[in-house]
Amino acid sequence: MRIILYTGKGGVGKTTIAAATGIKLAELGYKTIVISLDVAHSLRDAFDNHEKLVRQREEKQIQIRENLWIQEINVQEAIVEYWNDVYGYIRSLLNRSGLDSLVAEEIAVFPGMEEICALLYINQYVREKSYDVIILDCAPTGESLRFVSIPTTLEWYMRHIFKLERNLAKVAGPVIERVSSVPIPRDNYFQNIQDLFDKLEGIDGVLTDPKITTVRLVTNPEKIVIKETQRAFMYFCLYGLCIDAVIINRIFPDSVDSAYFEAWKRSQQRYITEATDYFSDVPIWKVNLFTEEIVGEHGLHRLADTLYSGINPADQFSEERPYQFQKMGDTYQLSMRLPFLSKEEIGLTKHGDELIITVGGFKQHIALPRTLSNKKTSGAKLTGNQLVIKFEGESRI
Repeated sequence: MRIILYTGKGGVGKTTIAAATGIKLAELGYKTIVISLDVAHSLRDAFDNHEKLVRQREEKQIQIRENLWIQEINVQEAIVEYWNDVYGYIRSLLNRSGLDSLVAEEIAVFPGMEEICALLYINQYVREKSYDVIILDCAPTGESLRFVSIPTTLEWYMRHIFKLERNLAKVAGPVIERVSSVPIPRDNYFQNIQDLFDKLEGIDGVLTDPKITTVRLVTNPEKIVIKETQRAFMYFCLYGLCIDAVIINRIFPDSVDSAYFEAWKRSQQRYITEATDYFSDVPIWKVNLFTEEIVGEHGLHRLADTLYSGINPADQFSEERPYQFQKMGDTYQLSMRLPFLSKEEIGLTKHGDELIITVGGFKQHIALPRTLSNKKTSGAKLTGNQLVIKFEGESRI
């Protein structure tokens, strides 16, 4: 079983690349499903097969070709399947506040419901071994990070808050309802949450197991996009996921020799060089801009053959997190895997929210979490092949 997340800033081409990956894997004989986690779904449009999509429009999983299915998660449908009691309570609460019924139904889909529904489907497919490969066409970076953080957040809630709330509703609920018009959740509401948690059990281990799940960041050779990709790289490491490739998409090919594009080509080359510094721990794959829009199975097949020439996309190109952050008492530390080095070769510089590590001619830029951006480095130690850097106090930079 393999799970591969494709994510990046909105508009970089991650849906197209996820769809092309599905085409390639199906061709190689893997039973594959591509799942769109973005609220603004565009996965069906990428395949551009209107007749087949219309014919199967009532199906959750639409078969595109042999070994290949796609799924765009319908949150309203998933709510009915997984947490109708929770949704019903929130909707009644909003109705009591004076909101129109239709508005209440829309607002009752609170942030995080889509991500939890997606996790429920994924965990179901993993438990049932429904597919060989699950490809996740993730929402833009911010929403993707919320998606991977939800299992930890939900587990904390279940351990520390859930039982207290459930017991309080049982004991104090009847009293509160006598003096207030606010509805108190019934036990079926809490049972629904418990059932959801049971269905999600184990998903955090699946997402953080590099032998199963890896992240591939899709970017473009532009300053703002590269910077967001750098932050995403750091945050996925922070959440314990393994990044096994960075894909730089829509590069102007050498054949574009018009003077009009020379400045663009120089700019792109500069940011490709920067990306090589930023993401040197993982493979970097480059995809040129095609002469026409990539849409439909034929176009996706062309993209897949270009991107995965001599490569099996189901392979794992890294099984380790390039670095990880930890809190140790009052100090924080960053651990990096840097084999075959001596401490004399390493140089450290902190600039704003970046840590720059130089080893000979090699330079690595690491984006720091906001917690560490105002801290100063207080020491570094090389133990075996691990470089451990400590942070404490307030930075003077």
